[in-house]
Amino acid sequence: MTMAKPAFKDAPLRSEIENLAKQQDHHTLACWAAECAARVLYIFEKKTEDLRAHDAIDAGRGWIRGEIAMVDARKAAFAAHAAAREVDHVAASAASRAAGHAAATAHVKGHAVHAATYAVKAIFYDSLMEEQERRVLEERTWQYQYLLGGCNDHGERTREIN
Repeated sequence: MTMAKPAFKDAPLRSEIENLAKQQDHHTLACWAAECAARVLYIFEKKTEDLRAHDAIDAGRGWIRGEIAMVDARKAAFAAHAAAREVDHVAASAASRAAGHAAATAHVKGHAVHAATYAVKAIFYDSLMEEQERRVLEERTWQYQYLLGGCNDHGERTREIN
């Protein structure tokens, strides 16, 4: 008998993050999305040796630094989403989707909030039930604080997180 996965429950901070994201420039959102995805990459990597999620994060960062074209970052995004469909683990899939949306932010900045949400979903599904709410809130708090700090054109933070 297969148990149903628990319904994802996000933190109330999500709407504040989405509002703050609307005020950010494209490069800041791409930097933030890459960092959000990188924080949960280990969840994907502990289930598979597939490198597509890692490569998508690298592509997003490369676009920020002007090293690769948007179209190449977009291709990496599609590859990470394919990896998410292929891995047979809900948390790992969410982590790879976070990476895919991080790379896709090079194409459309609105993907950044999806990268952050999939990162939180990866944490939620990778946590024990009694830890889910706390870990989601901690990650959303980190995401909000990081976004407040901003990034420069090299993908580096412009202010430290308190």
